Amino acid sequence: MAETPAVGRTRELLRTGVDASSPMRGVLDVRVTDSTAREASPASASSVAGRLMTFSPLAAVYERAWRPLFRLWMGAGGPSVEEQRAYAVRDLGLVSPDVSVVLDVACGPGNFSRSLAEAMLTGAHGRPLVIGLDASEPMIARASADTDDDEHVAYLLGDAREIPFEDDAVDAVCCYAALYLVPEPYRVLDEMIRVLRPGGRIALMTTVRRGPQPVGAVTAAAASTVGLEMFRRDDITDVLRERGVEHVEQRIHGAAQFVTGRLSRSDQDVPVSAP
Repeated sequence: MAETPAVGRTRELLRTGVDASSPMRGVLDVRVTDSTAREASPASASSVAGRLMTFSPLAAVYERAWRPLFRLWMGAGGPSVEEQRAYAVRDLGLVSPDVSVVLDVACGPGNFSRSLAEAMLTGAHGRPLVIGLDASEPMIARASADTDDDEHVAYLLGDAREIPFEDDAVDAVCCYAALYLVPEPYRVLDEMIRVLRPGGRIALMTTVRRGPQPVGAVTAAAASTVGLEMFRRDDITDVLRERGVEHVEQRIHGAAQFVTGRLSRSDQDVPVSAP
């Protein structure tokens, strides 16, 4: 299958030695193919919630059903999906011509990735590129089927715990409504920051514990039974600051939090560890 221009540009960002095939239009598959290595690295579908993300029918209704369901956690005044996209455009600095390459981690069926590309195309960007990364083959297949923009949108089928890019490869990186679901979320954060260039922006939307400590602990324990992580208020912000992210801002709506910041322009090599 002939690679799209966006896939060709994405391939140029891959680390030396990373194998990648193009099984679908606009997609690079960078998953581990060795069976021993695959067994040593648990699949993202190890939990109930994770398995749901690999359920093919969900990919077709994800934007209309699953994402609005998450909004219930935000309360009556929580932002709509459209407002969440506006948050991401602003927090990632997509109106700036300095932002050309954006990585959307746990992109699902690509709705968010495509909207980011559309926002960049309305600005003063020469050749914007948005790359959606997800471990779910049904989600990536849906993203491929629904994406017509071969120039500016590409997808990676792979593990966010091992993003296949070189260091400092992207200008901005986001993960909306997924960090609470992925295995080893702090390792994923570490990878997101590793591939982000100095001065680049990061934007996250994930869960947060609310209420008195006993209530928050009980809620977190209940969520963990189905594979959902309920982060404490300072978990994400502390890790970002420790890793060299500056100007960290946090906005909380119900049981959801939006966090953004800019990676320091100075060289820092501070390891990320779970709180």
